[in-house]
Amino acid sequence: MSVSTNAPSALSSDRVVLGIAMMLGFCACAPLLDVAAKLAADEIPVAQITTARFAVQSVIMFPVALLLGFSLRVPRALMVPLIARAVFLIASTYCFVAAIAVMPIADALAIVFVEPFILLLLGRFFFSEPVGSRRLTASLVGFCGVILVIQPSFSAFGAVAFFPLATALTFALYMLVTRSISQSLHPIPLQFHTALAGTVLCLPFLIWGSSTESPLFAPVMPVGIFWLWLFAVGAFASVSHLLISYALKFAPSTTLAPLHYLEIVSALFFGYLIFNDIPNQMAIIGTSIIIGSGLYVFYRERKLEKLKQL
Repeated sequence: MSVSTNAPSALSSDRVVLGIAMMLGFCACAPLLDVAAKLAADEIPVAQITTARFAVQSVIMFPVALLLGFSLRVPRALMVPLIARAVFLIASTYCFVAAIAVMPIADALAIVFVEPFILLLLGRFFFSEPVGSRRLTASLVGFCGVILVIQPSFSAFGAVAFFPLATALTFALYMLVTRSISQSLHPIPLQFHTALAGTVLCLPFLIWGSSTESPLFAPVMPVGIFWLWLFAVGAFASVSHLLISYALKFAPSTTLAPLHYLEIVSALFFGYLIFNDIPNQMAIIGTSIIIGSGLYVFYRERKLEKLKQL
């Protein structure tokens, strides 16, 4: 009798542990995408790196989806949300790659982590979701932390220091769209179709760039190891997004969300190891404020979720 009672609980616990392991894998893998993009940006235009990210991901996800038996047909009702999802992810990727081309990865990533606060505010003002004064205060404190990170970056790199803010905004919109269609489409075909749509939407900009010789959009022929960096951008994007998709399948988001901040630790490690990037004192203080505010918001979300279940 005791075996049958404990088995479901043990199974549920194992799934959560598996979800946590996959989230940790994501935190370790995702900064490698940024490292590859930063290395590629030495010779390759940002628009071409962005296009490669989607093109390689679509090539990788196509056989994966077929081998696992997923249908690649998309319901007509999901076409517009899928395209919107791709547009927001293109903008998010482009702005972030443009930022880390000159900024330390950890600094840019710290600014991007204002995204949960933006998501909270979007839910409050556009979807009338209840948001208490404590979470609003935490969001304002988090934005103050962002200012501390941006200030030295703006002095050193100029307006590009604001690009991670654009990444945070567009990624928050991407998350809202993802939330609306994730129940209708499995993560694997969802990622394939997003990558394919992203590739198709990016190509006209490269064609236009080649005719105007714009330094931001005109494609160049990669030489030597730059082929590897471009492939790595798409490969690490595919792996990291699969890891976080399955992590969310096995464990609740309230459990996984605080672990996401470990991505900054990985970014700091790879940034120092490969680029010798060392955050200044102001950036460290600002990053600590962002993380602390974010953890408080997640704590309040979890507490309110428990109260709803009573």
